[in-house]
Amino acid sequence: MTEHVDMRQDIEEVLFSEEQISQIVARIGQEISRDYAGKNLLLVSVLKGSVVFMADLMRAITIPARIDFMATSSYGSGVKSSGVVRILKDLDLELKGYDILIVEDILDSGKTLQYLTRLLQSRGPASIRICTLFDKPERREVEVFPTYVGARIPDAFIVGYGLDYDEKYRNLPFVGILKPAVYA
Repeated sequence: MTEHVDMRQDIEEVLFSEEQISQIVARIGQEISRDYAGKNLLLVSVLKGSVVFMADLMRAITIPARIDFMATSSYGSGVKSSGVVRILKDLDLELKGYDILIVEDILDSGKTLQYLTRLLQSRGPASIRICTLFDKPERREVEVFPTYVGARIPDAFIVGYGLDYDEKYRNLPFVGILKPAVYA
């Protein structure tokens, strides 16, 4: 029988509590509802990390919106982006006429979002913008400019609220810095 260990012991510091995240999501939802009123909004979640954020965000949006999902791979089990983006699951909807809002959990190097933005733009949507829960601007390697940012964060490895390390910690209800000893 395996031992059950509390994941919280692997967290060095909590950056955002459940309540703080809820307030951030509510604010972004209000901004999106205002900015996209009367438009044909399609929220595109980049799996797996953004699924928790997407679920809460779509409930905070008060205007009609459709959703779709993409899955990409660029990390593997490491902590640094490989720079190579693979599409593991593509969108189900045609994009013509939609105002696309890519919903991402974290924006760091920007490579994945730059690639996705170019790919989706080639499919003829009315517009494309980016919404990220967390932004690490000092890690940016390419020019990517999110329209909606929940919070800027330090250059630390964070987990929780959908963010993972080696597919673990996504189910933590808060966002915290992972102790370096866990991934060293």
